[in-house]
Amino acid sequence: MILFKKSAFRDLPVCFIFALVFFRSCAILGLMKYTEKLAARIAATRSALCVGLDPRPQTENMTELADWLRKVVEETAPYAAAYKPNIAYFEAMGLPGLKMLEELLPDMPKDIPVILDAKRGDIGETQKYYAQAYFDRMDVDAVTLNPFMGYDILEPFLDRPGKAVYLLAVTTNPGSVDVEQQVLANGRKVYQLVGDMVTRSIAENSATEVGMVVGLTNANSQILTDLPDAPLLVPGLGAQGGDLSALTGGTRVAPPTINVSRGILYKDPELSFAEKAEKWATLIRSALAL
Repeated sequence: MILFKKSAFRDLPVCFIFALVFFRSCAILGLMKYTEKLAARIAATRSALCVGLDPRPQTENMTELADWLRKVVEETAPYAAAYKPNIAYFEAMGLPGLKMLEELLPDMPKDIPVILDAKRGDIGETQKYYAQAYFDRMDVDAVTLNPFMGYDILEPFLDRPGKAVYLLAVTTNPGSVDVEQQVLANGRKVYQLVGDMVTRSIAENSATEVGMVVGLTNANSQILTDLPDAPLLVPGLGAQGGDLSALTGGTRVAPPTINVSRGILYKDPELSFAEKAEKWATLIRSALAL
């Protein structure tokens, strides 16, 4: 099954310490591309694990919940290539939840990319304010977007150097077959239109890098061959039952990140967050031959 070229990360600079110093200096100067930051983190940790931050409102005590989230970040940081807070969980708690997220983000490790899972898609004027909220106010590194209203809804996000967006291409849910995997009159699939948007953004030299979301539960060799070699955010591992064998072999070189949320936050409560993150990072490392 085609996904990632095993040598993609082995070919990174041998001296990780020098690379990290260089990349961090670039980050301070605002020169680093998103994919460079992600690749540097993968190289430093030999991990492509993205830790999902999906806080269920288990308590009315916002301070207690915020401390719990900070503990998750602190314990999992040695194994994390990225973090992915899902904004829905914070919005469900109302203004206190959004305040919690805004207070957490500035304290996240600066060398670990933060991908805000928002899946926004609206007309351009509205998207402009989503872009301001997420890139300017929250200052996250990347955002997930729903591209099915067309390319113009991406454009308000595409003028931010050092940032990225991930477009929903093939999601983890069973209903992916209802739209994303439908066959068009010309024989192509709907998800390939999303891939075309990625290719267009590259051709237009967009300041913001554009990747795709490909759910592990629905990934197969044909889908992965059909999509351009761009960064992939891969949910579906852990509680959703995705199979890591889908990530072996192949020729893709753009840095991936594989998300685990519930498998770290809630499963096996007798284990620490660090122990669970290490387990998943090790499994991913083996699959990708990092």
